[in-house]
This record gives sequence, structure tokens and C-alpha cells, in this order.
Amino acid sequence: MSRSRTAIAALTVSLAGVATWIASEGSSPVVLGPDGTVLLAPHIPTKGDVPTIGHGSTRYEDGAKVKLTDAPITRERAIQLARNLISEDEVRFRASLPAVKLHQEEYDLYIDFVGQYGIGNWRKPKSPRTWLLKGDYGGACEALKNWRFAAGYDCSTPGNKRCYGVWDRQLKRYNACMAAQ
Repeated sequence: MSRSRTAIAALTVSLAGVATWIASEGSSPVVLGPDGTVLLAPHIPTKGDVPTIGHGSTRYEDGAKVKLTDAPITRERAIQLARNLISEDEVRFRASLPAVKLHQEEYDLYIDFVGQYGIGNWRKPKSPRTWLLKGDYGGACEALKNWRFAAGYDCSTPGNKRCYGVWDRQLKRYNACMAAQ
């Protein structure tokens, strides 16, 4: 028995989706504040990447980009920032898929993709969006494997120690996507 998909306008990222995002992104390096408080410092997660803080946030709610010179943030602020940015991404994501229906699992993993690669890359021809607009859900899953590069380096290269996590994350998305079909 197959289950039906839901109109994208009626979906929102689940708590599991937020938890997956936070777990996949990990945390910034820990530093101690003057009072001993655990803080998360800005860093560059992989070679060629942009400064990131908290749980993968590359910008703040006002649109300002994270800089390596920014003050470290608390774990609570990191979670708040991640949730706020995911909510902003959802608005643009839903607008990019008029009349598309998804399962909750698909919605969560594509929001995760947008959070990692950005809405601009989501709108590119080789992204899963192209296939979703055609109603080709399996093709959309396959398209996830196109996104395996970091700073021009193919992260799926066997034995790579530079950015294997990028490829591993895509394979997890792909497997979750195929399981939702």
C-alpha cells in the first residue's frame, strides 16, 4: 500500500529534520568564555568552505555573513540560529516548488540540502528540484548524488580525507530519499 504525498504548502520541517540538520552539521570548535561558559567559535569546516558558526550557520538572521573574527556563541544561540535560518530557507524552498507534493521525509531531507548548499544551488538544473518539478521523485533522489563537490574537489573520491563527510551526507540523503519512495 502506497501512501500519498502532501502539498508542500502544508509541510514544515519536522523536529527530526531539525535534529538531523544539527547532527549532520556538528558543532563549531568549543572555546571557554571568561566565566567558563562553553561557547562555539566560528571556523571553516572543510577546505575551501566559508566561515561557519554553531551548527553550520554561514549567516545570521539579518543576512550578515559569519566571519572568523565574530564572537563565539552559546549552544542555545547556535540552536536558535539554526532553527531561524531553516525557517527562512523553508519559505524560499516552498516557493521554488509550486504544486509539488512530498512525503515529510523528502521535505526534511531537501530542506537539509538547501541548508547545506543554499537556495541558489537548489535552483540549478542538476539539483533534485528539476526532477521534482517533473514529478520524477526517483530522479530527484538520484540527483542528490550530483552534489558531491567541495571547493571543486570530488568528495566521493575513495580514500579522501579532505571532505568525505560531504559525500557521506549525500549518500545518507540519497538512501533516506529512496526509502521514502
